[in-house]
Amino acid sequence: MNILTEDDELSSVHHTPQSNLAWSAAVLALILAIADAIAGLFAGIGYRLDLWDYRNGIGALPYVFWVAVATVVIAVLSFIAGLALGRRGAMVLGTVAFLIAGITAYIPWSLRQVARTVPPIHDITTDVDNPPQYVRIGTMRKKTDHPVTYAGPEVAAQQKKGYPEIGPILLKAPPDKVFEASKVVLKSMGLEIIDAEPIQGRIEATDRSLLFGFEDDVVLRIVPGTDGTTKVDVRSKSRVGRSDLGINATRVREFASALRRKVA
Repeated sequence: MNILTEDDELSSVHHTPQSNLAWSAAVLALILAIADAIAGLFAGIGYRLDLWDYRNGIGALPYVFWVAVATVVIAVLSFIAGLALGRRGAMVLGTVAFLIAGITAYIPWSLRQVARTVPPIHDITTDVDNPPQYVRIGTMRKKTDHPVTYAGPEVAAQQKKGYPEIGPILLKAPPDKVFEASKVVLKSMGLEIIDAEPIQGRIEATDRSLLFGFEDDVVLRIVPGTDGTTKVDVRSKSRVGRSDLGINATRVREFASALRRKVA
């Protein structure tokens, strides 16, 4: 179904200069909105394809945001002009451009807001005094990635302040059952299991973000406790970036909740 009137599709000679300007502004807004959205997507895709460093991709997002904001302004003005001058086509294109640009602007804006509310760390563990250690994944990281060693008391203090609820997972079940349940839960969360050593009680897995493909590594330490219980410690760490936007803490919490339900 054609959403434009036949009059809108005909030559501009049928309209006043003012209505033609409204139409042109709407077209410009739509072109800018689409181009800016593609630029935002390509900032992440380019990093995935090793075309540039992740810092360049992240650094492009503020520019994407401001172009989107400017596009929203143009789209609103074209809609108002189209409404006042009876140019329905300008109203339709202005609305579409507004929606595309609005979504494009919202994404980097929301990420910025999250970054302001969480600790600027990227290594979360249920045991800050003796965090689980990466073994297999430690050999897979690039030289430019963060080291697998734990940063120490400063990071631990920030985690305790920002995520005081995170702690060891204690389950009334034997270690072998918890080990198998942990693998199932990790897979259900979309993580790729890299290594699983039942004798050592260690599982290592990797998760990847949707757009940029950022990799976060998870390691579990499963050990028998007392009175038939099992203790599970989790560590989730990003390979790049300073702040993880709270993603690692969210992953640890989600895993803990899912594992308790699975074992129960």
